[in-house]
Amino acid sequence: MTGSRVGEGERGGAGDLHLSRSPPLPLSGSSSPRSAYLHVPFCRHRCGYCNFTLVAGRDDLIEAYLDALAIELAALDNAATSGRGPLEIDTLFFGGGTPTHLSPAQFARLLTIAGGTFRLAAGGELSIEANPADLASSTPAIRGGQGITRISLGVQSFHPPKLALLERDHAPDQIIAAFALARRLAGSVSLDLIFGTPGESLADWQRDLELAMALNPDHISTYGLTFEKGTPFWSRLARGELTQADEDLERQMYELAIDTLTAAGFEHYEVSNFARPGHRCRHNEAYWTGKPYFAAGPGAARFIGGRREINHRSTTTYIQRILAGQSPVAESEQLGPEAAARERLVFALRRMEGINVAQFAAETGFSVDFLSGKALPNLVELGLLDQSSGHLRLTRAGLLVSDSIWPKFLRR
Repeated sequence: MTGSRVGEGERGGAGDLHLSRSPPLPLSGSSSPRSAYLHVPFCRHRCGYCNFTLVAGRDDLIEAYLDALAIELAALDNAATSGRGPLEIDTLFFGGGTPTHLSPAQFARLLTIAGGTFRLAAGGELSIEANPADLASSTPAIRGGQGITRISLGVQSFHPPKLALLERDHAPDQIIAAFALARRLAGSVSLDLIFGTPGESLADWQRDLELAMALNPDHISTYGLTFEKGTPFWSRLARGELTQADEDLERQMYELAIDTLTAAGFEHYEVSNFARPGHRCRHNEAYWTGKPYFAAGPGAARFIGGRREINHRSTTTYIQRILAGQSPVAESEQLGPEAAARERLVFALRRMEGINVAQFAAETGFSVDFLSGKALPNLVELGLLDQSSGHLRLTRAGLLVSDSIWPKFLRR
């Protein structure tokens, strides 16, 4: 089923990665990133479906984490500017984990640390992920921060039994209060919703969509529930305690989201994302269009000069290595031109507007025909891709099975 989460705060890539203390990343010239992601790995508790990099119940590590993050960013600043001042970027994203789980003083320090390395360009986008249960506690720091423009609320559902099954720690009334607060704090507010949970009906999902739209958000992300290996939900599925949603029902839910949200004026601009005009997530669009980006924090993945680096996922290991003067990098891979072009093709096709075929070839040095081989004409003939007017894009039928399409483009 399509619509699986490649969402805000989840970064990484494919390929044959290896442990490495890699050479310095090239940071100058036209490839210098204009986006940065900072990972905050702390949560009140871990939800059963979550496989993100986080620690729960370890608030004792927060100050040491902030110390380590400051050191990591200072090293980046020195490498990129030789200490001449903050790097100008267009988008800055605080993901997690739950950034708003930090105390007001800790959150204020996080913003100060980021501001020492990055300077948001005029009209830039500064996003934070927030939990409806604790946004209020971060309000003083957010108001005193450097222009937070976008808040993404991890709502997931408005239905109490569904929230309980997902092990969320907020109630519907907290969502409404948190949204009202977010609306006062930032010019753009996004809601995350999950569909396809065990026992959920199409009517249940329709109600979630209706309640979300009633708040009049600027952006909505919808994700089909996935059972990730290593999570409690994966183990419960194996023991027969949970059952996956029927594939046909999950497709109906996804199509209902598309039809309901677009009818309400949302632009369906990426497989899982819908936005009011002018409210696309510009940070995520940098990923989808193959642009380079900085990243710091446990498990954070950066992509600069064709090299992908991923920090240690363990928060304690990340802290220990940095405070010991060692590299936090656990995995490093230099993508060759063809591999980079293939990844860019897949991510770009997640966007509803698809790709300009000629522009893609000019910018990557590889034609879509070369990268796709025999797969492309077959997918067009099956009605899963549309190739017309110099563009290539997913069709409605292709949207429903897009996860099965991507492997055909990642290898020849």
